[in-house]
Amino acid sequence: MDVIVIESKAFFALIDQVVEKLEPSKKQLDKWIDGAEAMKILHITSKSTLQKMRDNGEIEYSKVNERTILYNRFSIEEYIESKKFKTF
Repeated sequence: MDVIVIESKAFFALIDQVVEKLEPSKKQLDKWIDGAEAMKILHITSKSTLQKMRDNGEIEYSKVNERTILYNRFSIEEYIESKKFKTF
């Protein structure tokens, strides 16, 4: 049996590094996502609902070409935040 001994300071620094690698951050997430991922984040199943949100200017999008539309992940998150209710 092998025993590894390290100082507590080094141990906690190692733990911090592991947590940092495991936590998703906005820097690691793609800014532009496809419709399927946008619908998943919004918890909707209808493409027409996604189109209505796009047409009403509720979420940002980019039309890359005639058939490809990408959605701004952060504008979707902002939309969800704008719909929250404060509890008493």
